[in-house]
Amino acid sequence: MTKITRASALTARHKDLGGKFEEYIRMGVPMTYNTNPLDEHDAVRDRAGMYDFTAFLKYRVKGPDAAAVLNHAMTYDITKVKPGQSKYGPFLRETGVICDDGITFNLGNDEYMVVHGDGCAMRMAQLSAEGMDATVEYEGGLHLISLQGPAALELLDQHTPIDLPAMRYFHHQETEVFGCPCLLSRTGFSGERGYEIFVDPHLACDVWDNILEHGKNLGIMPCSINSIFPIRMEAALLWRRFDLMENTPWEVNMNWCFDRNKEDFRGKDAALAAEGKERFKLRGIEADIDYALAGGEKLMISGNEVGMVNDKPAYSHRLKKSLALVRLNPEVATIGTKLDVIGKEGSCTAIVVKFPAYDTGKSRTHQ
Repeated sequence: MTKITRASALTARHKDLGGKFEEYIRMGVPMTYNTNPLDEHDAVRDRAGMYDFTAFLKYRVKGPDAAAVLNHAMTYDITKVKPGQSKYGPFLRETGVICDDGITFNLGNDEYMVVHGDGCAMRMAQLSAEGMDATVEYEGGLHLISLQGPAALELLDQHTPIDLPAMRYFHHQETEVFGCPCLLSRTGFSGERGYEIFVDPHLACDVWDNILEHGKNLGIMPCSINSIFPIRMEAALLWRRFDLMENTPWEVNMNWCFDRNKEDFRGKDAALAAEGKERFKLRGIEADIDYALAGGEKLMISGNEVGMVNDKPAYSHRLKKSLALVRLNPEVATIGTKLDVIGKEGSCTAIVVKFPAYDTGKSRTHQ
């Protein structure tokens, strides 16, 4: 069992909310509060919900060769990401499979910050930095408070000096929120317009408390980790641990962030050689049950196994749909394919559907 060796400055706040903790990336995170995760889900969609996502790892790349380092470590062209902008994408191994994913922020003056999950993104950058005029430094203290939902703009715009309505998706700015210096970014993991606040640990509680106090009349509420699973499934947001690990970009629909015209980067040749030879295709299904699948179920057609359900499926009480991301043999991975789902808890049927199931045009994040 992985030990908890990191702590959020907000841990006492989570305990006050009745937090039940589990380890994630060596940090204790609140999987539930005393509140109902369904109500937290509703807050994100209808008003705004606030998460402590400090557990996600962060590192900085600095120096004249910082862009070149990241260009070798990532699949897209980092030189097209201007200061004040950020971009999401994967990190590949030499074998062309994904080992991690994250968002890279261009902070200007040859400095970048990468926020990623529990994979080897930092190690990939360190390898790419060998012999280069750049440093790769772990950012251990910076806290991440995420406010997601339609009321996020209304609240934060009253308490920051910048023109927040003008900030575009995947843009960020150094500013203050409630008088606390921070990096404020229009990003998030919800399928809603939202903002991520990167702040030093000694200010994290001030930001958290002020959001709850000033957001009370807007119905803003703190949200536990369990509420994010149906939210991300509705919006078809991928999670490295469940959906990406050791797969090629073509298998998990990441063609859009693979720059074929960029000069050599780690895993490029191997990934290109694997194109057209996909072992499976990542797809979304809707099962004909009123609860979440367990994950790991076999997918069958006429008695033949054609795929498997990924971990952490979810039931959306808002859409009244049982949703899951799955791996399907390429020849049956078409919208409308009917499947038999066979698991330890029982069997049901399902159909391959277009994902995301919520806000299919992604207008809410981009508005």
